[in-house]
Amino acid sequence: MSHRLLRAVPLLLVAAACDRTPNAPVAPIAAQALHAGAEFTPLASSAQCTPGGNVGALLNLPDGYSQTVIASEPDYLDVPDMQTLNQTGPQEGRYLYRTHEVGSNGGVSVTDLWTGETHVLVRRADWESLDGIAWTPWGTILFAEERGAASRPDPDFPAATAGLVYELDPATLQVTVRPAIGSRSHEGMRFDPQGNLYGISETNPGAIFKFVPDRRGDLSSGQLYALKVVNDPGDGTGPAVWVPLDRAASQVNSDAEATRVGATGYFRPEDIESSTSTGNSRGHVLYVAVTGNSSTVRGRVLAIELRNNGTAFVSNYVKVGENVSSDFLMPDNIALDQTGRLFITEDPGSAGSTGQGDDIWVATPGDDPRQAGEVSRFASVTDCSAEPTGIYFDKSNGSLFVNIQHRGGDGQDKTLAVRRD
Repeated sequence: MSHRLLRAVPLLLVAAACDRTPNAPVAPIAAQALHAGAEFTPLASSAQCTPGGNVGALLNLPDGYSQTVIASEPDYLDVPDMQTLNQTGPQEGRYLYRTHEVGSNGGVSVTDLWTGETHVLVRRADWESLDGIAWTPWGTILFAEERGAASRPDPDFPAATAGLVYELDPATLQVTVRPAIGSRSHEGMRFDPQGNLYGISETNPGAIFKFVPDRRGDLSSGQLYALKVVNDPGDGTGPAVWVPLDRAASQVNSDAEATRVGATGYFRPEDIESSTSTGNSRGHVLYVAVTGNSSTVRGRVLAIELRNNGTAFVSNYVKVGENVSSDFLMPDNIALDQTGRLFITEDPGSAGSTGQGDDIWVATPGDDPRQAGEVSRFASVTDCSAEPTGIYFDKSNGSLFVNIQHRGGDGQDKTLAVRRD
């Protein structure tokens, strides 16, 4: 995620998010589904951004699409980052949870999409740069720290030298640290149908990981693996295997363990998405955004085919010069819609000097499952200081949730719902 300078964190703990009467249900967001595969006319260029942007339209969108602010500072903490809905249960899809990537005293906030209320759910002084978040198959929330070196040790597991993963029960608000998943700079996290968890380390070089619990639904113990490309041609693609890591050492620093076993490293992998998350998978593929931030190492999106025999195959799903123009810069967060189109946010941090806002792209599947067909610009941020983060699809109505963080102007970060008119 972004490494831009973080603003001071307000001390506000809980507040109402809008002027609606508290606890008065309102109709869920009505929308023609983005995931219906509707065509759109791609934006020809990035937004000509301004400081603070267009307050009434923080995103430039194709004709036929609209945006609504559903949450904003000061009703939650600064720097809203990744987000997830409650994907199961009797009120499935009602609550939108998000992490806040503040340097310390981090927290998780929630927006009730039926009432419009937003508040901070949990917060703790030792939580640093909260980023990744995922709904578990058993109805809890995982969230994680994006820290390569911890400054504030966890009181329950002080041996960890980097970021940790936490499990939150949204009913009781009990939070439990899960060091078995590994200590590193976490961001994207996704489960497979068997309850295994996939993640990354946002470092350079950063590995790709798989955690297999000893018992399904119990993240207190299990085996952590790192991905290793066999006979790497130099760009981390081709046949690969999962190499087991030492359990005890991974809880202290799983980056060091990945290096020890020769795992393949990438230039700052950030988000991860699973083809099984939409329910319409033709196989199990992981998509990984690799940001890269130099003139010689451009960002790309990997496709990792997971095979039944425990092996994998890595390919370049989106790559400049192969299926996308050089306008595509530093991919960050990714999300699949119901038809398998992959939405991709940028985080180049260059808008202030170029005058062009960060974009959201769409990679449409082609004939080759290892590489996207058309890759086109879907949206662009109108605020030169801001970036789009935490994109996430509501499977029930196709709304695309987007956080706009690091805003200029009034400095109030916001969460948008994007939908067809």
